[in-house]
Amino acid sequence: MFRGRDKFNKYRKAIKLLEKAISIFPLKIRIGLFEYFRSTKGTKGLAFRYVFLKTIAKECGDNVSIHPDVYLLNPQNISLGSNVSIHPMCYIDAYGEVDIGSDVSIAHAVTIMSTEHYYSNTEIPIKDQGGYASKTIIKDNIWIGSKATILAGNTIGTGSIVAASAVVCKDVSDMTLVAGIPAKVIKNR
Repeated sequence: MFRGRDKFNKYRKAIKLLEKAISIFPLKIRIGLFEYFRSTKGTKGLAFRYVFLKTIAKECGDNVSIHPDVYLLNPQNISLGSNVSIHPMCYIDAYGEVDIGSDVSIAHAVTIMSTEHYYSNTEIPIKDQGGYASKTIIKDNIWIGSKATILAGNTIGTGSIVAASAVVCKDVSDMTLVAGIPAKVIKNR
């Protein structure tokens, strides 16, 4: 049975050729086509999403697997390492930039944010106070469990695990397992 990286290596030349052909289209069209193939299942969908993302993202390594029904907003502001898998129903808003390292597994229904609302003025409705962008960083060798939420401006350290349904409101140190709402350190790896 082939692993994803084995399939990637087998078809590397064809992927590179397709990437070169697609890169001639304007960015807006490539983003539109990336969104068009959002729900396409199977190897065809994985290949098209990868090739389009490779031409859109700030950086995109090898063997990046974007599964069906992943909502990736502002994909031109995302950086991805190699051997990254993002599973169905994830929502990633890269408006304020999102950096995802290598060897990262993001389980289904994860939310990663890079924007936040202002809310300090009690005289103005929160929805009218505007917001701000804040870069979110997920380093290398990370596992993010299903339904976890990473809020804007936080960094997940190398070798860490974010448990299912955790809400990360502050930075996570390297080699740490966090869980809960808000996420707290459970143990060091």
